[in-house]
Amino acid sequence: MEEWKEYKLKDVTTILGDGLHGTPKYDENGSIFFINGNNLIDGKIEIRDSTKRVSENEANKYRKNLNSRTILVSINGTIGNVAKYRGEACILGKSACYFNVAEDFDLNFMYYVVASKQFKNAITHLATGTTIKNVSLETMRNYSFIAPSIYEQKRIANILSSLDDKIELNRRINENLEQQAQALFKSWFVDFEPFKDGKFVDSELGMIPEGWRVGTIGDYCKIRSGFAFKSSWWTERGVKIVKIKNISSSGILNMDDCSYVSKENVSKAKEFSLKSGDILIAMTGATIGKFCLVPALKEKIYVNQRVGKFFLGENPIMKIPFIHGLLKCENIISQIMNKGQGSAQPNISGNDIETIPIIYPPEDIILKYNELVSPYFSMIIENISACDFISQLRDTLLPRLMSGKLEIKDNSYD
Repeated sequence: MEEWKEYKLKDVTTILGDGLHGTPKYDENGSIFFINGNNLIDGKIEIRDSTKRVSENEANKYRKNLNSRTILVSINGTIGNVAKYRGEACILGKSACYFNVAEDFDLNFMYYVVASKQFKNAITHLATGTTIKNVSLETMRNYSFIAPSIYEQKRIANILSSLDDKIELNRRINENLEQQAQALFKSWFVDFEPFKDGKFVDSELGMIPEGWRVGTIGDYCKIRSGFAFKSSWWTERGVKIVKIKNISSSGILNMDDCSYVSKENVSKAKEFSLKSGDILIAMTGATIGKFCLVPALKEKIYVNQRVGKFFLGENPIMKIPFIHGLLKCENIISQIMNKGQGSAQPNISGNDIETIPIIYPPEDIILKYNELVSPYFSMIIENISACDFISQLRDTLLPRLMSGKLEIKDNSYD
């Protein structure tokens, strides 16, 4: 095995800095996005509807030297999120650290150095501040790690990248499946395409096919906030509990950073155990209204308070399509957001969601639609489960490959 050498981050970067320590002049019509650490998700810069914008002239005051060899790390508030820069039109806030990898080091290898739990744990331990944690640029520059030759770096990065590529492919397939499902939902329940030849009647929500009615989400299913686990019950290990932080903005249930309670205490929350196909929704905070599908589970997982669970019966997959389509509609999303306003902390109850008015078709039409579209969601859930498995494999291999403990013996990744 070849010798691995120790480096500091400042040894392998041409520049390392952070973004604007202040607030730019926002422009809702601007073409440049203002990015902070919470926009760094799953290796990418995530631009949301709520992401602030600035004008080109304003952006020119604060531009950094971001290029194809730039890696971003969140260092304030949210610690240790990582992304590659891919040419996005953006400027950075102070919680986003950036560094450009030197040409004599492999970019992808360095991405996995800072994507490792070892890196995140190290900088989190060195963070300062009580309410809001902060990692200094000096701490970043002095982070030390070991690395082999650039040839071996590329081989290691290729193995890990191939796994990430499979995850990304599954995510793209799921995006396509969701788009197809939503197009069918719109055709049936917004544009009424299959029912155009029938008679229409007036309603408080506009013209609807005869025999349909104005109902509520609660007519279709019940929504309840999760179990109120006591703070004294939290443990280092035990049964996994879903909190709002585990519902990603991309609609994935991410249990990497989950909380635990003992088996004895979780027995009180049987109603809030999860099964494959359940839908969860965030009911408090800035991410109110984001929701996710629960993939196939290998263990019992429960829902904490302020995470809403849609009760879809013993076989939720057969009821997902209709409610999923509703939750993707802009008018439903805006009603959820509006109902959550009115206090410093946005907050919505299960009853608030249940009472949202909807155009309600006859039960046989809902059943026919669910039967048509449920195979899409079966495939989506299978792909989510596959992504979870590949992620676990990658996370198992990553520390062993990055420490030199696992040696690549063949040339299959040259």
